[in-house]
Order: sequence, then C-alpha cells, then structure tokens
Amino acid sequence: MAWVLKMDEVIESGLVHDFDASLSGIGQELGAGAYSMSDVLALPIFKQEDSSLPLDDETKNPPFQYVMCAATSPAVKLHDETLTYLNQGQSYEIRMLDNRKMGDMPEITGKLVKSIIRVVFHDRRLQYTEHQQLEGWKWNRPGDRLLDLDIPMSVGIIDTRTNPSQLNAVEFLWDPAKRTSAFIQVHCISTEFTPRKHGGEKGVPFRIQVDTFKQNENGEYTDHLHSASCQIKVFKPKGADRKQKTDREKMEKRTAHEKEKYQPSYDTTILTEMRLEPIIEDAVEHEQKKSSKRTLPADYGDSLAKRGSVRDFCFSLHCARNLVQC
Repeated sequence: MAWVLKMDEVIESGLVHDFDASLSGIGQELGAGAYSMSDVLALPIFKQEDSSLPLDDETKNPPFQYVMCAATSPAVKLHDETLTYLNQGQSYEIRMLDNRKMGDMPEITGKLVKSIIRVVFHDRRLQYTEHQQLEGWKWNRPGDRLLDLDIPMSVGIIDTRTNPSQLNAVEFLWDPAKRTSAFIQVHCISTEFTPRKHGGEKGVPFRIQVDTFKQNENGEYTDHLHSASCQIKVFKPKGADRKQKTDREKMEKRTAHEKEKYQPSYDTTILTEMRLEPIIEDAVEHEQKKSSKRTLPADYGDSLAKRGSVRDFCFSLHCARNLVQC
C-alpha cells in the first residue's frame, strides 16, 4: 500500500512538472520585446474594414498634365524634386494634355480654358522680395521680358496675351480636346539674381508654373481648375547643354551603389501638381504691392505653413513618362 501511495506521488509530481513546463512559454514572446499593435491590425478582420474606407482625393489623377520637352538632370537624388536646365532665349515646348477620365469636369467639355504660364522664384528668400527683384531686372534690361511665347512654333493656342506690368507671365486660351503645345522662351538667367556678381556664382533656381482656369458665370476666366510647376535653372546660350554633360560625366564616375541614390535623367520634365489656388491680381494692384503673392508648390513645407497644407505628388512620374514621350 505504501508503494502504491509512493507511485501516486511520483505521477502527480510529474504531471505538475509537465503542466508547469507547458505554461512556461506563454507570454514569453510578448515579454521579449515591445508589444506591437501593427500585428493585430494586420489581421484579416481589420484589413477588410480598412479596404472599405473611401479613397483620399489625393489618389485621383489631376485633370490636366503639362510636360516640358527638356531633359532632367541626372545629378538629383531619388526623393528630391527634379531639376531641368534651360538655355536663355531657346524655345521649349510645353505640351498641354487633357488628363480627365470619362465624366470628369463635364462643365468644360467642348469649351476653352485659359492657362497662365509664369517664371517665378524657387527660393523663399527671393519670393518675399519678388516685386523688387523683377523691378531691378526691368531697370537693367529695359524693353525685355523674362518670359515670352514663341507663337509661330506653338500649336492650338488662342488669344495669346502678355501684360506689360507682368514681365514674367504669358497667357492664352486652348481647347483640352485638341492638341496644344505652348513654346516658351525664358530670357532671365539664374546668375542675374545672385547677391554677388563676380563670376562663378551658383545661380538661383526658378520655377515654371502653369495655372489653368475655366469661365465663371460672367464669362471671365477666373475659376481655378489646376496648377502645376517644375524647378529649372537658366544658363546663357548652350550653357544648359554643358551643365547637363558635366552632370552626366560626374554620375558616370560614381560607383554602382552611389548611382542607386540618384534619379535617372528623363527626356521630358513632368510639371508637378500643386494644391493651392493662384491669386489673380489686377495690373494696377500688382504695381502698387511691395511684393506679389502667388501659388507655390505644395511640397514647400516651410513656405506654405501659413497658407495651406502640404501634399505629395498625386501621380507617379514614372507612369506619366511612359504615357508621354517627346
């Protein structure tokens, strides 16, 4: 009888030991590191709930797309904005493309829209003093304009206009249903706005900006539809070609690992959509103001903090380039 009791104690002890061992792993994985809620959210039930949420407006395609037929620099890092070099006075084509899907903006179907193309400063420091900067340029270059349209080269543009008080802007009407190309000429060079002009200075970047409008109830083209822009630098004639060649040669000397950090050079430049509406100013008001305010790219976090929110690109440049070739 004693032997039986002894065996019962041994069996009971073994069962307790096995049970303790089986429980020893519970919570071990959770205790080993910080608990992550992302693992829970990855469960199918949460994924289904997520997929039912409405898509953000930013995922939609823009109604228009503007493509400048000028190559981008290969010396730009992957996540930076593209940079395009232009020659002073040379004509560059900007293709005005209707990017609407079926049923989008039916109010402009069969109607003309107006686009204003501007060359503006990229640097915030110069944006604050833009009016003074442009007045100084006008004083040194009497009779010249910062931006012109090459009308004989352009296709599909109607009622072209330039305002004597706005030397950096041109405007025209066009039909989104028809082929439209505006050829522009930029006459200012980047080094003209550097603080010191002793030669060899790094020129300031500009922006090519396109704003498009439809007619309002009174027939005036003031209802904003879309804006986009790109970063450029302007060189003296043939200087852009030399700079592009220099950048290409520098990239060729880099290792394969270093090259992965940079964008390839594209044959065309896609103007990036902007979130904010442009401010239309009367010519008299423009002259009276100390400095002009206008739409700036939405990816200027600092400069737009007081005027609006920041948005990322709403479409992939790589996909856009596959659709448009110059």
